[in-house]
Amino acid sequence: MSIFTRRSQSRGFTLIELLVVIAIIGILSSVVLASLNSARQKGRDARRLSDVKQIQLALELYYDANGAYPATIGSTSSSPLVSGGYIATLPVDPTNNAVYTYVPYAVSGSTGICSSYHLGTSLETTGNTALGSDADITSIPSGYVLCTAAGSPSADFSGTDNAHCATGDAGSACYDVKA
Repeated sequence: MSIFTRRSQSRGFTLIELLVVIAIIGILSSVVLASLNSARQKGRDARRLSDVKQIQLALELYYDANGAYPATIGSTSSSPLVSGGYIATLPVDPTNNAVYTYVPYAVSGSTGICSSYHLGTSLETTGNTALGSDADITSIPSGYVLCTAAGSPSADFSGTDNAHCATGDAGSACYDVKA
């Protein structure tokens, strides 16, 4: 009879065993969520870099057709790049749906003819390898002024890798390119 008594006492788990299992599951799930967040940030940064390259290509196609860069890349619905057929849709930042920072330049002494540009986006991760090969423009290049065509911005943005590209950007490092 003692065999049956032992079996009935050993059924189920103790409260301590259940708490240990719950704690282990909690620790494992927090580690997985932390690594997923890092992967998401890197994925958004990769998309931003790809978007900048697409806009850059569309700007070069626009320049080939018009002999100048546009005064503004506009919004997603009113972009001269989209209406001219140089890009299907204007890419926007995956976090805040904002258009990427664009500043056109004109050669000093010529107004209204945008002959160069500065384009940038803020990245979420400061260790991105693309930051080693970007333009890092911190002021208007020598021999250029801001393009004064209608719709142009009134100031350039800092392209340094340790700063935001524009006020209100959510990122922590600026990736910028120029023509």
